[in-house]
Formats: sequence, structure tokens, C-alpha cells
Amino acid sequence: MKKLFLLLLITFFCQSLFAKKINELKILQINIWQEGTVVPNGFPAIADEIIAKQADVVLFSEVRNYKNTNFVQHILAELRAKGASYFGKSSDEKLDVGFISKYPVREQNALYEKNSDMGGVLKSKIKVGRRNFVFYSLHLDYTNYACYMPRGYDGVTWEKLTNPITDVSTIIAANRKSKRDEAIRDIIKDVEKEDQSQSFVVAGDFNEPSHLDWTNETKDLFDHRGAVVPWDCSVLLQRAGFTDSFRQKYPNPVRYPGFTYPAYNKDVSINKLAWAPTADDRDRIDYIYYRSRLPFQPIEVHIVGPVETVKYGQKQDKDSEDHFLVPKGIWPTDHKALLVSFKF
Repeated sequence: MKKLFLLLLITFFCQSLFAKKINELKILQINIWQEGTVVPNGFPAIADEIIAKQADVVLFSEVRNYKNTNFVQHILAELRAKGASYFGKSSDEKLDVGFISKYPVREQNALYEKNSDMGGVLKSKIKVGRRNFVFYSLHLDYTNYACYMPRGYDGVTWEKLTNPITDVSTIIAANRKSKRDEAIRDIIKDVEKEDQSQSFVVAGDFNEPSHLDWTNETKDLFDHRGAVVPWDCSVLLQRAGFTDSFRQKYPNPVRYPGFTYPAYNKDVSINKLAWAPTADDRDRIDYIYYRSRLPFQPIEVHIVGPVETVKYGQKQDKDSEDHFLVPKGIWPTDHKALLVSFKF
């Protein structure tokens, strides 16, 4: 009788574990700052964080494939050496984004040619249980970084302006000189061509703030200097039916600003972290968006990285109500990452 009870208990435990596995998905989005090479021992720290945060899927920005070493294969080998098994296809030498998963990658292709100035967009498909997923891993155009203008800096040269520019039409016009809005439009068009029974995730470093953050409530905070800006990428995705997982969970941008850049890093000189040293240039520019006709909801949303930020060229201790998962050890980047657990 005891053996039968034990067998039933083990069977129930295994079934519960399996059921959880095929009904939940942990997605990690991280800009790895030149593959972790700027931070001492940064590359192995990328693998350490993936394992520590138990990510099922990882979307990378700032892949470089240095010294003819394929980053995806390199990180897969590092993970295997540490006892973690993931799947991934070889990264294109000119594509600065990557994708790995605990589930086999069924299809993968880049949206743009190798030498395109549109930024990196990598489309990957996996199947989890009975559900099909399509992921778009992004690292969008970093030029014409117009959110610097109200803070008194040029978004192209990074030099200080004579006066801050707060006129919204001027800011938007400058922002649209980038290729970011075009890339988002192309992604949306690509999504519309797909079978809509799939669930879609668009995640990465957009190099652009959100209209959900530059609001009336924040216009006098974070050196916005009164500007309420309808940033294109977030507006376009929202109109296309995509949901910003972080803002869905934390709708108040004052209490939960969710800054992902610049992040403080104790192992790097502050001069490498502060691009606008006389300004509070903190922003949320890394995102995990989703769209799904079938049930698919974020149940936990965390910022991953040091709790400190960089403000006025100095380390800024935690000054928000944001929830953090702190690094296991070395933090490999100047961005915060996002970890979102979805249930479906």
C-alpha cells in the first residue's frame, strides 16, 4: 500500500511539473552590451543570468560575433558547460540580435538584408505544448535618439545643446529621421501575414521611449521639461493590438518608471555609463510586447539587473517602487533586462 501511494505521489508530482512546463513561458530580453565584452568576465555572466533566472526563451540585442566566433553557438556551449540545455540557430555575422530557447527553433529568418540600416530584426518560431509562438528579437536604430533633446543633448552627435528642445512636433520630426518607426511598421505587416492562431512576441532594445511613460503625470519628472511625447514605436504597436507587458502590470509611470537604461554597473567606470552627464536621461527603452488571440497573459514581470541607475552622471540609488531581480554576480551590461512569465 505504501509503495502504491508513493508511486501515485510521484506520478502526480511529475504530471504537475509537466503541466506547468507546457502552460508557462519565461521570456528574458537583454541587451548584452557588445556580448558582455565591456564588463570584465561579462560573457560567462550572461550565461549565469540566463540559468539563474530560469529563462525558457532569451532574446538578445548587441550581438557582434567577435573574432569570427558565432555568438549563438558560443553562448549555447557556455550554457551546456554549466548544465543548461538550449536550442538556437547560428547567428548571422551582420545581424546584431539573437534568439535561443529551451524548445527547438522550428523556423528562423531575418527581416532585413545583412547590410541594412534598419537595425536588427530576427524572426523565430517555436512550439510549446500545443501552442505556436512567433518571436521578433529587435535592436532598432540607435541614431536620432530624440529623447535627449528635452534634456539638452543632441540625439545624433550626443553633444550638449545651447538650450533644451521641448517642442513636441520638433522632437517627433527628429525621431522620425531614424529607421525605428519603419521597422515597427514592417514587423506589424509581417505579423498580419501569419496564422493568427499563433501567439506573437516583439521584444528588444527599441532605442526609443514609450508614449505610456512620457505622460502628463511625468512631464515635470526625469528632465522631460514639460514634454508629453507620443513616441512612434509604442503608439504603432498599441494600435496594432500589442500589449506592453511591463506597463500592463505596472500602469503608473511615476511609481514604476521601469528604467532600463542607463543601468549602473559597479564593474565599469561611470564615464562609460553616462552619455548625458548633466541630465537625468533615464528611460525605459527595452520591452516585451505581446499579441495573442488565444489566452496568453503575463503573470510576473520583473526588471533584472542592479537596482541602481545613473542620473546626472552619477550613481543613483533606488528611487522608485520598481521590482528587481538582482544579478547573481557580475552584471554584464549597461542596460537592465526584462523577465516576464506568461501563462497560457
